[in-house]
Amino acid sequence: MSNTGVKDYCKRTQKDYSLAFKLQVVDEVEKGHLTWKQSQQKYGIQGRSTVLVWLRKHGSLDWSSKTPMKKKAPPKTYIAQLEARIRQLEQEKQVLNRAIDIADDMLHTEIRKKYLPLSQQASDQRQGEGPQSPSESLPKA
Repeated sequence: MSNTGVKDYCKRTQKDYSLAFKLQVVDEVEKGHLTWKQSQQKYGIQGRSTVLVWLRKHGSLDWSSKTPMKKKAPPKTYIAQLEARIRQLEQEKQVLNRAIDIADDMLHTEIRKKYLPLSQQASDQRQGEGPQSPSESLPKA
């Protein structure tokens, strides 16, 4: 036969993937270890949207949104941001508690109610810093 300019066609075979394999790929993508494209390349998955179909079918996240995956922070980054926020809030709480203590001492009042458990913890923390309670700093009549 003569060559008519038609390229040799290599028939692609369809692969059947086990449910365990699909769930493993979905798990890796949802945990942020790989993007769906990276998992497609890593495991040699032929279909362009095969992994996306698995994510919609077997995944626990909302994959119907139009937001690209790259804009979402990986879980480690998100956890680090939350931990930084916690540290910031703890420092703000210490500053505010100290401000209340100073105001109590200067104005000879009891702004902090002694019966609240969180206030009691704050009072316990400042025991080493000065007078145990604002009423002790008042002259006794």
